Amino acid sequence: MEEKVLDTIIKYGLIENNDKLVLGVSGGPDSISMLNILNEIRKENKINLNFEIVVAHINHMIRKEAKEDEEFVRKFCMEKNIKFYSKSIDVKKLANTNKIGTEEAGRNVRYEFFNEVLENTGASKIAIAHNKNDNAETVIMNIMRGSGISGLKGIEAKRGIYIRPLIECEREEIEKYCEEKNLNPRIDKTNFENEYTRNKIRNIIIPYVKKEFNPNIINTLERLSNLVKEEEQYIEKQVVDNYKKILIKESIEEIILDLKLFNAEEKVIKSRVVLYTITRLFGTSSGIGKIHIEDIIKLCSNNIGNKYLMPNKKIKVLIKTNKIHFQKQI
Repeated sequence: MEEKVLDTIIKYGLIENNDKLVLGVSGGPDSISMLNILNEIRKENKINLNFEIVVAHINHMIRKEAKEDEEFVRKFCMEKNIKFYSKSIDVKKLANTNKIGTEEAGRNVRYEFFNEVLENTGASKIAIAHNKNDNAETVIMNIMRGSGISGLKGIEAKRGIYIRPLIECEREEIEKYCEEKNLNPRIDKTNFENEYTRNKIRNIIIPYVKKEFNPNIINTLERLSNLVKEEEQYIEKQVVDNYKKILIKESIEEIILDLKLFNAEEKVIKSRVVLYTITRLFGTSSGIGKIHIEDIIKLCSNNIGNKYLMPNKKIKVLIKTNKIHFQKQI
């Protein structure tokens, strides 16, 4: 498995010389394997790269064993002489306060803390222990949500500062590796409870599909996501080229596009240009759904007088003098 992780690192260029990595480690089989493997690669200098690792652990305060998980990871890091950072947050309380699901709240606090450690330590990347099974589960979840082609990409090996060295390893391989190396990972019993959507996919849907339809469904979905990634890369290049062609002005507060050139594009390009423009302005297109994109395209096609709409409180899309203004709202 170590060789497979090495191949993944090289294939996707996950680690570069003098990188400092923040490893998100819960203490479970995936993350403790990632920690052990990357530490071995680093010590043995197997890829002829110098890099450092630090560990970040979030105690969600949901399970009574959570403190034991934290101490397990702390002790593991002490034995390996690896810097360890931890934070305790009452995720259930946070979810109730913000009126969001526990899963979402947990994910939010994890990534916020990982980014916090990244900034405080001067690190360059964050390593997350997603594996091939996680990717398959994500693809199925996205299909059920009707997320479109982009959702079929699943989990990418590298996206921005986030890297996933275990993304080409199956869960069974990881569990076997833990046994061989006597890592004795912590087991989160809530993973076997079917309260959350992902757990239902993991514990019910995938085993059923394996038994009744395709025993190799994990690899099949990986092939699907890889094919989609290749096609998405091509489409994204076309979107960037079209964006540059119709761009009039770009600043921190506003992006202006040529209305006539925008309207001349195919709908699929229009939709993606809208998302790309909003991402350029805000760094994310989160909160912009299909209905918002449809409304913006419709607004542009009408082209009658000075019209505008606000998909949310942060952004205003204004049509004025044959231009589309995407404006930040204070």
